[in-house]
This record gives sequence, C-alpha cells and structure tokens, in this order.
Amino acid sequence: MNLEESLAWLYATQQFGIKLGLENTRRLLSALGDPQEKLRFLHVAGTNGKGSVCAMLDAILHASGRRTGLYTSPHLVDFRERIRVGGEKIPPHIAAEGLSLIRAASCDWDHSPTFFEITTALALWHFARTDCALVVLETGMGGRLDATNAVRPLVAVITPIARDHSQWLGDTLARIAGEKAGIIKPGVPVVSARQNSEAANVLAQRALAENSPIHFVEAPAQRFAIALRGSHQQENAALTVAALAAAGVIVSEEDIKTGLREVRWPGRFQLVGERIILDGSHNPHAASHLVENWRENFGPRQATVIFGALSDKDFGEMLGILEPIAQEFFFVPIQSQRAAPPQLLAESTQARHRVFDSVQTALEASPTLTLITGSLFLVGEALDLLGLEV
Repeated sequence: MNLEESLAWLYATQQFGIKLGLENTRRLLSALGDPQEKLRFLHVAGTNGKGSVCAMLDAILHASGRRTGLYTSPHLVDFRERIRVGGEKIPPHIAAEGLSLIRAASCDWDHSPTFFEITTALALWHFARTDCALVVLETGMGGRLDATNAVRPLVAVITPIARDHSQWLGDTLARIAGEKAGIIKPGVPVVSARQNSEAANVLAQRALAENSPIHFVEAPAQRFAIALRGSHQQENAALTVAALAAAGVIVSEEDIKTGLREVRWPGRFQLVGERIILDGSHNPHAASHLVENWRENFGPRQATVIFGALSDKDFGEMLGILEPIAQEFFFVPIQSQRAAPPQLLAESTQARHRVFDSVQTALEASPTLTLITGSLFLVGEALDLLGLEV
C-alpha cells in the first residue's frame, strides 16, 4: 500500500470508536518485535498543556544534540505530524510500510485495533528503527488505559488536570485524576504541575502506593525566554525542566535556553500576520488561559471570535469565558462527525453572533482582529486554508 491507501485503511478503523485498554496495543507491539523495549520514554499526561510540555522537552533534547522521537495528537493538517524524529515528520513511504505491517499483523483479529492503538504502535516502531535516544510520548485522552501506557518510562509527567472527556474519564476531578495517574509506574519518579487539591491528593496517593517519588512544581520558570506566548508557558517550562532532572537526563543551561527560545507548537496562540490568532483551546480550563493570554498581549481590545467545537465539549461554558474578549462570535462547523452544529452554538450564548457555513467565509467576513478557537480541528482547518506549514 502507498500512504494514501494506508491512511484510508487507518481512518476506516475509526468506525470501531474508542476502546480503552492495553491488550490490543501490547499485541500489536509484540507483532512488531516489541520496539518499546529498545527505547527510553518521557511519558506526559494531563488535560491542558501536554502538547506544549512535549514540544519543550523535544526542543531542549534536540538542542542537546540527541536524536529524539516525539509522539503527539491530534494532528492539525497532516497525519504525519503525530510522529517526528529530530523534528522531521515520519516519511510517507515509511508510514505506509509500517501501516502495511500492522494491517497484515491484525487482519484476522476478532477485535480490530483502533486508530489510536495503530498510530501508537506505528510511532514506537518508527522510533526504534531510527535509534532514538529518547522518546517524548504524549498520552491520548486518559492515562491508565491509554495505548501509550504500554511503556515503562524514565519519568511520568502530569500537566494541569481539568474536566474534559467526562463521558470516558469521569465527571469529577478526582476520577479524571485517577485516570491520568494511571501512567505512574512502580518506582518511576513523577513530576506534576500545580494541581487543584482534589487532583493533587489523588496523584500523591497513587505515587505513594507505587513507591514513586512525586514532586509538584509550584514556581514558574521566569528566567527563560520562551517562544510560546502566555505567562502559563513559564509554568509549562518549569515542569519540563523538572521532568528532565527527575528522569536523570542531563542537559546544560544553554540547552534549556536554546530549546525554549526555539520551541515551536503551532495552533497555540499562534499569530498569523497582524490580525489573526489561532488557538486550539477546547475546554473551559484552556479557555480561561486563552483569555489571560489575550489580555497579556492585547489588553482591552476585543476580537471577532470564529468559534467551532465538538459536540461532546462544554462549549456553553467556554463561550461564557470568552465573551469578555469577543466583539462578536462567528460560529462555524468543523469537518468532523462529532462537530456541534453552528446553530446549536448560537443557541448557547446571548452574546452578539452570526452563523457561517465555513471558516473560510467567516474569515472573509471578519473586519477586525480575529481569534479562531474552540477546537484543534478548527485550527487545523484554518492552518490549511491559510497555507501554513505545520
């Protein structure tokens, strides 16, 4: 199969939905020669900031001269964004080769592996075959039953925990934290961002049960210049530096400075030209950070907010949080079966708003400073429309 055919098969597996558990992932990895046994991992879970921390870890390790694998999700424009070695996306022919191997290995299974299980196995296979010194591994939705949890890492890193994916992870912070805490392995050090006390207690109890030392990072890393916008990125940077130390990965102060100065993470308060900002915030906690970030950068100015969301997100609360910085909302659909209809979004706010049939028509109609937010899928559409490299 070529890449197009391989991806068509991969996307067809989405009909099987989300299946939490590690059995299929372990079975796939075994069929591929257990590539995870040849690798060393920095494993990152949490609700918000996971991607930024992973990007920072990868950038610092790259600055130190190491060959590093980076696994993140979702992608914004190109599936191959999810799997990078040394900053480079997995080559098309290699992705096709790996997917062909996985398809052949699983073709007669009673329960087909899911999209995320296959993608995780593909990533670890690629990282092993390219002799990555370290792998920065971002969990998908949860932790305990996430496909990435089939590895034993050098450190478990947990970013801020908030309510999201409640139908899968639970409707309280304690339950969600319990799922995220599932990446904690016996004796493996844990580094956590500052947490709500409810979540912090769960993490501390799990670490104690696993005899794993845990450190909560309270102070932001204010001494570094960080390419990513927003004061909350100082907290992500502090977590990143602490994670490297806990893992026993030696980097110099200059490596840290260079990595944080050069880190890229598209779609997170990304300024395009002089009037468009892209931000993939997709839950209330992230929306609050977005508003803080907006105030830091634009003061009292308001934006035309082009907004789209998935139907399983708390978009009503998000809109309430964003309303103070919104001159007007432009509601648009997202190219996803899970998309919330724009009219439903419109019914969720009393703020001034209009409904459009696409992000393109909304952009064409926006006369002012424009913020595109509500979903990483929407940001990905905008990046593609604007012809921006990811």
